[in-house]
Amino acid sequence: MQTDSSFTFVLFGGTGDLSMRKILPALFEAHRAGGMLADSGKIVAVARHAANRGEYIQWVNEHVKPHVSKNGVDETAWASFLERIEFVNIDLGKAEDFVHLRDAIKDLPGIRVFYLATGPSLFVPICHALASVGLNENSRIVLEKPLGYDLKSSNAINDAVGEIFAEEQIYRIDHYLGKEPVQNLLALRFGNALFEPLWRREWVESIQITIAEELGVEARGDFYDNTGALRDMVQNHLLQLLSIVAMEPPHSMDSDSVRDEKLRVLRALKPIDPRDIGKVAVRGQYHSGGIRGTAVPAYATESGVRPDSTTETFVALKVEIENWRWAGVPFFLRTGKRLADRVAEIVVNFRAVPHSALGASALRAGANRLVIRLQPNETIRLYCLAKQPGEGMNLASVHLDLAFDQFFREGQMEAYQRLLLDVINGRLALFVRRDEQEAAWRWVEPILNEWKASNKPPKPYASGTWGPAASSAMLAQHGTCWLEEEN
Repeated sequence: MQTDSSFTFVLFGGTGDLSMRKILPALFEAHRAGGMLADSGKIVAVARHAANRGEYIQWVNEHVKPHVSKNGVDETAWASFLERIEFVNIDLGKAEDFVHLRDAIKDLPGIRVFYLATGPSLFVPICHALASVGLNENSRIVLEKPLGYDLKSSNAINDAVGEIFAEEQIYRIDHYLGKEPVQNLLALRFGNALFEPLWRREWVESIQITIAEELGVEARGDFYDNTGALRDMVQNHLLQLLSIVAMEPPHSMDSDSVRDEKLRVLRALKPIDPRDIGKVAVRGQYHSGGIRGTAVPAYATESGVRPDSTTETFVALKVEIENWRWAGVPFFLRTGKRLADRVAEIVVNFRAVPHSALGASALRAGANRLVIRLQPNETIRLYCLAKQPGEGMNLASVHLDLAFDQFFREGQMEAYQRLLLDVINGRLALFVRRDEQEAAWRWVEPILNEWKASNKPPKPYASGTWGPAASSAMLAQHGTCWLEEEN
């Protein structure tokens, strides 16, 4: 991914957790690789927690350096990376301070990228302040989730930002779309004739999409208790993955062709009748338990969480898509914190053969399935049936395994690295368009409203398990179960 695109990358929230753990390490990896970032490109950090560039560079050395390069830091590359970094100390709440930012970057080259690694309450004030000093012209702006609390607040932010930046200037980031296995999902579907004829209701019995975490809310209790798993994970990550799994082949991989097809899926999601939410939606909250032999506390006792909180830390949903390709095929979505394992994967369960000419063992061995694992170990695994050695026709499940780290020896690109390069180079395909976001909120909102109106507490589950029993019961009603394998 070579580039000659010169740029000035302005990072708001330059001393925040996201900048420390993801954004600056991703920019370093692109710098270290050589050729991915133009030599003239500059990174301008904006924050209040450092007085000058010297203090900020010291902070980067202390806090960012431990998060880069799994195999150690190339000190020469690190030193040259630090030379890219400039620093501006301003108060983001004071529009008049943005004059200092304008003056600091006016002579820097290339396209201007403004990355808002801040709380969403600052998105609109920052955009207005940028416009007040003319920095919204010929620039790009990156917005982190969450973009709003519901459809109304999301529209309010989008309306305000849209008055200042054109849609083609706005990059709404969802880091799951930058993951290598998600890119390989597109390659698998649209680069191979083998799977496309089977990727439909006639051959697929059900599809599961899981994003499970072992971690709790950590230091995000205040934020999470006002958000919950449905807003934090389902409205964006899970529905974006669903739309990629279910979309029709795009005309090309240009930004609007891909996003048009994803939008069609989101608009085809079957609306959930509030009276049926109890049958197709499970919400849970973790209680105390153990993760890999270590005792962990209940959600309600976490720092920043209300003791009587009814915020969900687990969601499982049955989703249907009302179109020709997927009518009648259930999609099961699941996400949660303090679960038994850290895993993100897509499971395509194919239908069994219509008649078992090979006897009862073929039925016991199960049907074919395709497992696309996004994390922690990125693989694509196809399960087939094969004869066991020995007398008789006894079948067992075997698998063909593509482990990317073994097949492709060169290092894989991290999600943020890919997406930041796409912003710099003006590629919008992996970013969420406004109408996609609205369609997702519109589908999710009845669930949020019903949960709020019913005032029923979430179902408890012990930390270190796979969530409430009701989640498994929901799948059992459809004759299937969650795939829960060890890493």
